[in-house]
Amino acid sequence: MLELLRAKRRPVKKIFMAEDQDASDLLDAIEFEAQRQRVPVHMISMARLDREAKTEGHQGVMALAQPLDTVTLDDLLGVKKPFLLVCDGVTDPRNLGAMLRSADGAGVTGVVVPRHRSARISPTVTKTAVGAIEYLTFSDVGGIPTAIDQINRAGVLTVGLAGESKDSIYDLDLGSGPVAIVVGGEEKGLSSLTRKRCATVVSIPQLGRISSLNAGVAVSVAAFEVARQRRATS
Repeated sequence: MLELLRAKRRPVKKIFMAEDQDASDLLDAIEFEAQRQRVPVHMISMARLDREAKTEGHQGVMALAQPLDTVTLDDLLGVKKPFLLVCDGVTDPRNLGAMLRSADGAGVTGVVVPRHRSARISPTVTKTAVGAIEYLTFSDVGGIPTAIDQINRAGVLTVGLAGESKDSIYDLDLGSGPVAIVVGGEEKGLSSLTRKRCATVVSIPQLGRISSLNAGVAVSVAAFEVARQRRATS
């Protein structure tokens, strides 16, 4: 909520706060920033806020804001040295939120999501991402395999993540050129069509006995490896 106000990328119509809450520095900061931007703040009962928020764990505050704008895939590819996150059928909103939080932290310049059979940018995703969605740029596409074809043609290295791959992500040059990290769904991973279109498919080597990382953690490790290599070559 506070990052929504600070980012100023989309208009906020009004804010609802639950009455009779314990004092909180965060709530005070939200109210102060809202007043500074002349966004109306309405105090309502917690019961009404529960009904309006349509999500658990709203933490006593909710905003009515303009939906996130999306851009074309061409727009994402048009930035200097793009660093993309491509989500292929990620259906768990908490996992998607965690991926977006890591993406922002690692310097991802754009996120590609499918219009169908995927988690949407919901209140749960927004909360888990802890404000990251306000700083990321999204492109929603009709199909991920077709999008990867376009990304490949633009000269971007498409790197699929698959725990069973024998190739290590640490053997790739991820710092000198544009790159797209492609992650699949939590249960089935990359679809066969997506996997075939990726320039390379790699795993994250592990030393423990658990066979694979969950999708959110895998994206975090991969994205920060890209960030590490980019920093080393800059």
